[in-house]
Amino acid sequence: MRTLKPGLLETLRITESAVLVMEALVSLCKALTNDSDPRPWHERVDDCFSGVTEEQLKAIFQALVDECEGEQLKRWVERFKNRSYSSFVERILGAATYNRFIDALKQDGAVIALAVRRGVRAFTPFVVAWNDAVEVSSRRQLKDVQPANILTVNAVEVLVALDDFLGEKVIAALPMEVTSAKNADLAALAPEGVDDLVANFRSMVAEASVKRVERVNSPLVRKIRGARDALRFSEDGVSQAANSLIELLDRIMRESFAPAEVLAWVDANLPGGEELTHEVQGQRRPTKRAEALCFVYGGLPIIPREASENDNGKGPDFIHDVIAIALVSIRNQLQKMKHADRGTPEEKSQLLSILAALEGALMLGLAIGGLSPEPEAPDELAAA
Repeated sequence: MRTLKPGLLETLRITESAVLVMEALVSLCKALTNDSDPRPWHERVDDCFSGVTEEQLKAIFQALVDECEGEQLKRWVERFKNRSYSSFVERILGAATYNRFIDALKQDGAVIALAVRRGVRAFTPFVVAWNDAVEVSSRRQLKDVQPANILTVNAVEVLVALDDFLGEKVIAALPMEVTSAKNADLAALAPEGVDDLVANFRSMVAEASVKRVERVNSPLVRKIRGARDALRFSEDGVSQAANSLIELLDRIMRESFAPAEVLAWVDANLPGGEELTHEVQGQRRPTKRAEALCFVYGGLPIIPREASENDNGKGPDFIHDVIAIALVSIRNQLQKMKHADRGTPEEKSQLLSILAALEGALMLGLAIGGLSPEPEAPDELAAA
């Protein structure tokens, strides 16, 4: 677009802000998907904007706000779908220049599409963890979560549908050979179905969860490994595993925040909140829900938010609330299994499902709570 004269761009109703956004987006996507660059992704992003002044950066951000506003995006989509507009552009530019212009747009689109698909796929472990955390909680436990209707959606199926749409409707129509796309980038994410995808990514979630727990409290990693060993080798493995996982949950929350710290956090952020404190031998103590909320918030304040149709703006936000509920639900279920060990295959299967939910909830909780940051960000938007 930049090669076209300003007057011509104006005639074509292409604004300067649209050009700025396209240039910045393509440069960023090229940097993030450049597999030959060994630097961490944040260094590549810094390099993209190394020659940009503060004023230029402000202009880019303002352009992004202007062009990504809902009505403006709608106008762009309608304009480029309109055959009359295409004919108008071709008449103004001439056939040869028009073809070069369209080819350039498609090449830029291919770079952006690759970055978007890799970005979507990078969320797969988190989406699998989220699904497991939601499924382990009962409808009664989740009844007060806002917006509750989102919880009826299978997040993994939504992600796979989005990835399929990108592949079939977007990537298939673009010249991906001009990008650094690999065969895996162009193949479907879940060719064997959602269940196989979830099974494959659960091992990644388990590994990520162990690493995060290890950075917070390395001795506690033995509790996860001990639970798995008990299920494999012990006659009363379900009871032993449940005990190990209860101790893991209790210790990681208690050692992250002492009861007095949790009470102070509740008083500062959720004064008068239900089911957050109780009396034990005349002393005020935090409930497991209070401990879980403080843990997933990393002891940080609950940021005020505006009320909306699906959220009254009060209490924990949607994501933190669901993960905290999942942690409490997991502990309750483990407590029941500790006392109901018959050693049946069904019990082992149930405990493995609870363990998957625990690993997912811990991975998400430690990540959003900021208690276990990644030591280094991934070098690239990884292909699945």
